[in-house]
Amino acid sequence: MKDRLFIVVPLYNEEEVLRETAKRLKEKILSLIEADKISKDSKILFVNDGSKDSSWEMIKDLSIEDKVFKGICLSRNYGHQKALLAGLTIAKEYAEVIISIDADLQDDINAMDKMLDKYAEGFDIVYGVRSSRKKDSFLKRNTAFVFYKFMNLMGAEVVYNHGDFRLMSKRAVEELSKFEEVNLFLRGLVPMIGFKSTNIEYTRAERFAGGSKYPFTKMLAFAMDGITSLSIKPIIFIARLGLLIFFISLVALIYTIIKNFSGGTIVGWSSLMASIWLLGGLQLFAIGIIGEYIGKIYTETKHRPRYIISQKLL
Repeated sequence: MKDRLFIVVPLYNEEEVLRETAKRLKEKILSLIEADKISKDSKILFVNDGSKDSSWEMIKDLSIEDKVFKGICLSRNYGHQKALLAGLTIAKEYAEVIISIDADLQDDINAMDKMLDKYAEGFDIVYGVRSSRKKDSFLKRNTAFVFYKFMNLMGAEVVYNHGDFRLMSKRAVEELSKFEEVNLFLRGLVPMIGFKSTNIEYTRAERFAGGSKYPFTKMLAFAMDGITSLSIKPIIFIARLGLLIFFISLVALIYTIIKNFSGGTIVGWSSLMASIWLLGGLQLFAIGIIGEYIGKIYTETKHRPRYIISQKLL
């Protein structure tokens, strides 16, 4: 008997694309069943992340029209990562294999065939990786490159050009659910599981309707959240920078003393002001980074639920 597949689709305000997304995913499920890759009892699970539009009403209608569609509704907007985790956690109770994909279907659903082939070969995790970014603008292509390089430099090890389009086995998701942190960055947590994994490449398409939910500023905040959730390298960087400035100040102190005794003291208003602004800026930056960590520690110690499910259609 073939393994049961759940396709988990987190979404927020996606009424413009939902019908078309449901249609394409149903066609893919049916083709995979016909190809004898998955069980006939496989499903599509939509996760409504507190949408303010009619997304949840549409999901309820879809579930009535066809039993292949299932859904859960979060009590409010918790964010993409928590919505995705909610879907994975529910899906592992029903399925042996789970594929996560965004509702805009920019990720190639036909790559699911290759993912399942790799799963059949014994891989617990299969990452969908973009083959190129030629269609992206110059700015987006280069900011994405900087994003991944900076993440890895700061200790948040992520798969290059991989979003949240991936296949995971039931046991991989069970291990992921043991990570109890509230501040989630699944792109960094999944590689920590350590089970056998591989990549498959695909070409990312244009969004067929609606607008992106991740502008540049949000991506920047996402990167900072991922770094501070997974690594203490920024704290180490601050400590080393502080040590470097301390040694520079010692050299400056020795120079000042020598100049004073040699009678060569001059008024250095410009250099003094530049030093004050530089050191003041560095101090505020360091305090901000440390504050990020303290804030995360604060939220973790409260042990609040990562999400609350208000309704289920299972």
